Amino acid sequence: MPKQVDYESRRRRISEAVCLLADEHGPEGVTMRDVAARAQVSLGAVQRCFRNKEEMLLFAVDHVGERITERVRDRLARTPAQSAATVLGHLASEIALLREEHRAEARIWLTFVGHAAVNEPLAGPLRTSYATLQDLLARLITEAAESIPADEGAAPPDPQRKARTLLALADGLTSHVLIGHLTAEEAEDVLHAHVADLWERMHTTRVRKPSDLRTDA
Repeated sequence: MPKQVDYESRRRRISEAVCLLADEHGPEGVTMRDVAARAQVSLGAVQRCFRNKEEMLLFAVDHVGERITERVRDRLARTPAQSAATVLGHLASEIALLREEHRAEARIWLTFVGHAAVNEPLAGPLRTSYATLQDLLARLITEAAESIPADEGAAPPDPQRKARTLLALADGLTSHVLIGHLTAEEAEDVLHAHVADLWERMHTTRVRKPSDLRTDA
């Protein structure tokens, strides 16, 4: 009986090899032959999973984005008892890839981002990953705002705008840590200070009427 091949598992294994090689040589330096050697499979096995290098790179970008998103969702599932504001800080740290064990993943992510700036097919999966993460952050910001008793007529929050700002901050801190401008601890401080300020501003907006925020000219 022919041996059954788990192609999805093989594709993920090949994707890991692509990521390692992209980290070492950049996406342009990745070849299907080198990927086969790193993944310890035949070149034919790689070619049966992916028709060409571009398709292989696209799958690798998706793979990294899904891994980050799944880790964020897992963090959400593991901390249901914590306040939305507290979880928001934790998720921002996860997205920024600040922990030492995620340093290689951070390099790979930024490598793909840099390559995607001149490669539209690679940019698509990255935009999808960012949109998913932004929606998760917006959901938490909405939950945090709803936990604050609001006065009648209080200004509603703009969760997508706040999520966009937080995501951009977390994403930017990734490169600051990688090049040594900030330590991981300093980047954590920046994130938590921003979340604390965000929470304070949301609290002020929710409990005071817009008319109370106006000042006389």
